[in-house]
Amino acid sequence: MISLTVTALVFGVIFLAELPDKTALASLMLGTRYRASYVFAGVAAAFAVHVALAIAAGSLLTLLPQRLLQAIVGVAFLVGAALLLFKKDDDDEEIKAPADQSFWKVSGAGFMLILVAEFGDLTQIMTANLAARYDDPLSVGVGAVLGLWAVAGLGIVGGRTLLRYVPLALITKVAALVMLVLAGFSLYEAAAG
Repeated sequence: MISLTVTALVFGVIFLAELPDKTALASLMLGTRYRASYVFAGVAAAFAVHVALAIAAGSLLTLLPQRLLQAIVGVAFLVGAALLLFKKDDDDEEIKAPADQSFWKVSGAGFMLILVAEFGDLTQIMTANLAARYDDPLSVGVGAVLGLWAVAGLGIVGGRTLLRYVPLALITKVAALVMLVLAGFSLYEAAAG
């Protein structure tokens, strides 16, 4: 059974953390050059693969003693918040796109771009941490996939418009604050347990 609370929390955390990420910008760039549905198909498939890998890693973490697990998760969230707050912009990355506009070429380019760019990325690590924290792989997986797909969709369809109204710096700070709160809860549970 899926927990709507866990799914919604994971969705919010992953959504906020992914918004300022380079893959959201890559989705935006591909979406301006190619048919949006083709780009989204490839990007969505790559994110599903990443979430499955993160859930598997998070499930392995649950084999650790509970206090140690909470301490690891808390520290990982602190690191994630620090990475968001102190990261440098990657605006100079060039996106290689296919010369041909067929579904397989465009979606394949989106899939490969995200598969490579997101491997070991902050949101993948956060998804593993959330899977370990809540021990509910299905709810975490659904929330993470939907969060990543929502950012990709926004990036592909309306990223430029969103950034006109909401500064990227504000989005980054809100995501870091959410991670600090989650870190505090995890570290408190580790110390109190």
